Amino acid sequence: MNRSRVALALVPLALLAGCGDPATRATASPAPSATAPSAAPSTTAPSTTATAAGTATPAPDGSSTPEPPPSPGPNELAPPTGTNEVEVERSPAAPPIVTGTRFAEHRGFDRVVVDFKGDLPGYRVEWVPELVQDGSGEPIDVKGGAYLQVTITPANAHTEAGAPTWTGGPIFQAGLGNVQNVVKTGDFEAVVGVGIVLDHKAGFRVLEQKQPNRLVIDVAH
Repeated sequence: MNRSRVALALVPLALLAGCGDPATRATASPAPSATAPSAAPSTTAPSTTATAAGTATPAPDGSSTPEPPPSPGPNELAPPTGTNEVEVERSPAAPPIVTGTRFAEHRGFDRVVVDFKGDLPGYRVEWVPELVQDGSGEPIDVKGGAYLQVTITPANAHTEAGAPTWTGGPIFQAGLGNVQNVVKTGDFEAVVGVGIVLDHKAGFRVLEQKQPNRLVIDVAH
């Protein structure tokens, strides 16, 4: 074999040897991890979600602050704050008749309603150290942290024949946020007494409503 043929035969071998290193380096690189790569930070703002009162909402710096209590809706009353005695004097032609009481819990306060047949009477709502029976002055055996006495005059809780128009009691269990019991404290000489037993002293307000006539006492939780 002459030298030119030998040189031509060696060229393909040199080309094959030059391709060997890159192929070897590719197969020796680490295999991809089995876990998915972490997602890139989102550029969209986080959605806003409502939180219940008293829960903590994360702040941008990672800290948390308690949420304030929810505000009353457009048709809702805020809890009452006044604690002073309320008194209204009236002299209707005939004493209205107390037909019963009702109570319910609302957002931030409890409501006690006294229903009447006839005109609205006068009334006084005040704090007392204990509830007593009208006329005799004997303490009524009911325990609470505070007591509101509602004195309604002139008014009766019975018919002319003496039949009671406000039946049941004298203690009506309520078990609301603050109002624990409503008590019939008396029906004596055109004076009707309604006692409100509370878990603790709190703000209250007195409202008058009509059709039918009724007296509303709201007490904050």
